[in-house]
Amino acid sequence: MLKNSLAVLMLGVALCGAGVVNAEDKVLSTKMQYLTRAACLEAQGDIHRLKEVFAQAIEHKVDLSSLKEAMSQLYAYTGFPRSLNATNALREVSEELAGKGVEVDEGKDAAPYPKDYDALKEGTAVQTKLSGKPFDYTFSPALNYYLKAHLFGDIFKRDTLTPAERELVTVSALSGLRGVPSQLKSHVRGALNMGVTQEQLDELAVLLADKVGRNEALRLRQAMGKEEGVPADALKFPLGQENVNYSKYFIGKSYLAPLASGEGKLPVHNVTFEPGCRNNWHIHHKGGQILICVSGRGWYQQEGMDPIELREGTVVDIPAEVKHWHGAAKDSYFQHIALGVPAEGASTTWLEAVSDEEYQKLP
Repeated sequence: MLKNSLAVLMLGVALCGAGVVNAEDKVLSTKMQYLTRAACLEAQGDIHRLKEVFAQAIEHKVDLSSLKEAMSQLYAYTGFPRSLNATNALREVSEELAGKGVEVDEGKDAAPYPKDYDALKEGTAVQTKLSGKPFDYTFSPALNYYLKAHLFGDIFKRDTLTPAERELVTVSALSGLRGVPSQLKSHVRGALNMGVTQEQLDELAVLLADKVGRNEALRLRQAMGKEEGVPADALKFPLGQENVNYSKYFIGKSYLAPLASGEGKLPVHNVTFEPGCRNNWHIHHKGGQILICVSGRGWYQQEGMDPIELREGTVVDIPAEVKHWHGAAKDSYFQHIALGVPAEGASTTWLEAVSDEEYQKLP
């Protein structure tokens, strides 16, 4: 399936010009492939990879004005610091390439606003079309004004990019961010309302998977309602397969992804716990275990001691012969890397489950 989608994508690269989409093939243009890749990396602050994309874009004749416009628009979604850092990176790359004799297409700046331009009025109309209905954020009148007059009025009026292109840039940027699923869903709908095709969004998901990362593509596919399962925001390491071989030692559903295993290797696995999932009390004999918490919130408890809250960056060194359990918090997915400490004759004894009464006392 992925190979077929990529084949379609590469066909689009060969056929498309600078517009958003080829009318017959309905795939992203070369320009929009680079603008969306750059948007996702800008949102993540990944300047090293962003510079690589900028260089490739310029070498493929994507105009500098469009690249600058996309990066400046994103300040409204990812903040000024990342927008400024990305724009500075673009300047450095373009100057370096020009110094090497590479032709840089400067493009055209946006046309000036009409003298009688009413940003609030025009922006309200754009926001209504994008949202599919009138929208007023009455809780914060100031923010409501900024959204209408500045984002959808001042910025969207600039004709360097079309409204459809701007929404593709926004969708890609939000696909690169954790914790904004509702906004991403809204902009997926908004993109369709502004003229982006479903085929383009599908191709964007393939592009992100191939050129940026699996989790970014998964966020977009889940926002489109095309993939079920563990939310992408819960993942920082591979999900792996459902942990069926050990399910009898767990309450709730968990997933296991081997990261390093086999003869002569230190056994390393990523374990993903759904909210409320925890393993039984157990003991590692002879060799202990090290947990490196990478995503979400969880708990670890050693027999006779208070539970310890686990968050991203927490490291737990579990000695051999100590009874303990670990798992997710009630309201959070949780991932940790588990490293088994090698020892001759190492084994694990699984014991009783952590009772609901005991677990529900945890916040």
